[in-house]
Amino acid sequence: MSQDRRRHWDEVYALKPADKVSWFQSEPARSLALIAAAGIGPEDSIVDIGGGASLLVDRLLDRGFRHLTVIDIAENGLAVAQVRLGPRQARVTWLVQDVTRWQPPAASFALWHDRAVFHFLVDEEDRQGYRRALDRGLKRGGFAIFASFALTGPEKCSGLPVQRYSAEMLQAVLGPAYRLLDSQIERHVTPAGGSQDFLWCLFRKD
Repeated sequence: MSQDRRRHWDEVYALKPADKVSWFQSEPARSLALIAAAGIGPEDSIVDIGGGASLLVDRLLDRGFRHLTVIDIAENGLAVAQVRLGPRQARVTWLVQDVTRWQPPAASFALWHDRAVFHFLVDEEDRQGYRRALDRGLKRGGFAIFASFALTGPEKCSGLPVQRYSAEMLQAVLGPAYRLLDSQIERHVTPAGGSQDFLWCLFRKD
């Protein structure tokens, strides 16, 4: 399954420019706002799950963040960001990895950011693997930002089925160790002009 996922996402980035994929954002405004709301600063460690070619890492570097990790199953997606950053790419840790099989260093991140990865995990085994990585990698008192398709969002994306969520459903999946601090719905307009409803949630790990 992991190899199939890797092949699928590498092909997506090989066939489409990074600014034409449906999840592209010209500015990661909501991510930055929630990171600020969590009180995360430049000395805190952040991991961006499925960061791929996202501009979030650029904006965090612009703001002086020094401990950044970007993980994505698609090497092609990470390559886009690395080329775009040029010499600044050396200031980021890049991992080509399936998060459902990842064993991060224990309690190493103050903030876990996931925009548009978790909703692709439609099998319980994959969600459990993801939770193991989250539980291990996020330190106690740390924050997790999830942006997944809302109940009014699409049923498929990039040719794959997705699991849509309410805030209560996402809270139930993560469990009582994660306290929901904020949730909001955002209508994302894709480069092709379509719309997708995203649920944004901010959790604190108690």
